[in-house]
Amino acid sequence: MPDSRPDSHPDLVLQSAAAAPSQHDLDLAPIGNCAAAALIDRRGRFIWACCPRVDGEPVFSSLLNPSAGDDAGIWAVEIEDQAEITQDYIRNTACLRTVLTDRQGGSLEVIDFAPRFHQMGRTFRPWAFYRLVRPLSGTPRIRVCLRPTGNWGSDLARETVGSSHVRYDCGAAAMRLTTNAPLTYLRDCQTFRLEGPLAFHLGLDEPYPADVLNDAEHMLRATTAYWQSWVRTLYLPLEWQGAVIRAAIALKLCSFEETGAIVAALTTSVPEAPGTERNWDYRYCWIRDAYYVVRALNRLGCADMLESYLVYLRNLTDRSAGGHVQPLYSVSLEPELYERLAPGMNGYRGMGPVRIGNQAYEHFQHDVYGQMVLPLTQSFFDERFLHQGTIYDFHALEKVGERAFAMYDKPDAGLWEFRTIARVHTYSALLCWAACDRLANAASSLGLVERTMYWVERANTIRRAIEERAWNAEKGYFAGSFGGEEVDASLLQLFELGFLPADDPRCVATFAEVERQLRHGDNLYRYVEPDDFGEPETAFNFCTFWYIEALHMMGRTEEARDLFEAMLARRTHSGLLSEDVKVDTGELWGNFPQTYSLVGLITCAALLSKPWTAIR
Repeated sequence: MPDSRPDSHPDLVLQSAAAAPSQHDLDLAPIGNCAAAALIDRRGRFIWACCPRVDGEPVFSSLLNPSAGDDAGIWAVEIEDQAEITQDYIRNTACLRTVLTDRQGGSLEVIDFAPRFHQMGRTFRPWAFYRLVRPLSGTPRIRVCLRPTGNWGSDLARETVGSSHVRYDCGAAAMRLTTNAPLTYLRDCQTFRLEGPLAFHLGLDEPYPADVLNDAEHMLRATTAYWQSWVRTLYLPLEWQGAVIRAAIALKLCSFEETGAIVAALTTSVPEAPGTERNWDYRYCWIRDAYYVVRALNRLGCADMLESYLVYLRNLTDRSAGGHVQPLYSVSLEPELYERLAPGMNGYRGMGPVRIGNQAYEHFQHDVYGQMVLPLTQSFFDERFLHQGTIYDFHALEKVGERAFAMYDKPDAGLWEFRTIARVHTYSALLCWAACDRLANAASSLGLVERTMYWVERANTIRRAIEERAWNAEKGYFAGSFGGEEVDASLLQLFELGFLPADDPRCVATFAEVERQLRHGDNLYRYVEPDDFGEPETAFNFCTFWYIEALHMMGRTEEARDLFEAMLARRTHSGLLSEDVKVDTGELWGNFPQTYSLVGLITCAALLSKPWTAIR
């Protein structure tokens, strides 16, 4: 029998919530199965889920305040005369348990999950969610309200009722709810007495030829066993294991396993800062973000998810054929991600606009070539992989390297995706260097002496350009662009990627300048100069993790550990982080959960943890 106890790590205990919040926040818990994903709030309500893919239309859209009505875009299970709500995950899983208690001592539990397990030689992971509602004590009275939306929050879904199901036409997708609960009470959101366990299955509009309650119990056992078995394969640091496990599960939920894509976050248009219109759609696969996810997965030994993403990258390599590569693509490698606004959404806390698509797909961001080459070269060295790198893979990858060499000294939008600022960004040149450097390593592993020297020469050419043109001799540090004076947090990657040793005087001086200009309390800004939307108002959580890594590499490990603990304290009750933090209040902003931030957590835990030999 799989372990179904809740997470009990002190970092992850979910506190009671006795009253409903007046507005949404990012204290949310994701569930999913690498095909479907949803965000559930502290009250146990589905408030965000897209169908039929993570980048599809939201059928649960309450997070972004749909115009269809106050109760639109939610799936709630409520207890009458509520006194307390507690919430936690079943230990080491993506299955969420919410306990609701009334003032008379009656209580019930709601277990939410998306089914995932192995059967018949493949992984069962449909777009579907289960809710199991079980009485625990007393005679609780409950209300179940299911109000999906269509047309990007403009309309409530049209309902068609069957004998034991309700069909919801959301426009872009049709869903079917199958349940043993009274449909009359469900459709009218009426309160009724819970006298036995109820099961709800919400999936695509297909018949459900099974006993939904028995099936739900079976699916829960199988899904719990899957996640707990997967966690057992992780190579964990000695310290902070609960935090790392929760971050690793969330990273897996941000993957679209059918193609191998990894999205930057599950949401769109949660602002980077209040009232700024820095509202972006992050439900796509950024080559850069996914590269950092792969690095974190390497630290944990997650060969399954890592190799799945390499399949996505090899398809992209074939498509690009040595030509231009966009910074991001859809989960199915669709290139056109036209940015438009959703008129049916008022936005997170009413702070619109809500954007669909992302104009950054039109950008030139030359760091992407390095972020394609670096993960793919692992297949030439890692014997765990089913697909070992071949000479044909190498020659295909050389085309990407040639593009990197051609573009390393050309202006681009940079990794921060400036919309009106073009420079030769040091970070972009650095990743182009890394592409050539790693291709030389791959060529050497294949015994290709001539190609090894070829790529060594190209890497050295880029190295000389960075050392000569990014180094500001007057200021005494590497600048964020060739010939510039500005600094940004990406300069910390100069020594992390092996371009220079951390104790190189130039790296020490650059680190000191980044620290002086960008550190504010326990946070590091990406940059401080005004951009297309003015001066940044929030710190980027991933950059703070970069800074923690750099502190460690500079020999300031105790300070790095203290700062890491401060970052852990900033997580939501579900143990996760969004993209940004408001420095003066500590409140999380930006899309959620943010893969960048979770990568930083995993990386720093691995670097800073005491070694396993400490338990001797």
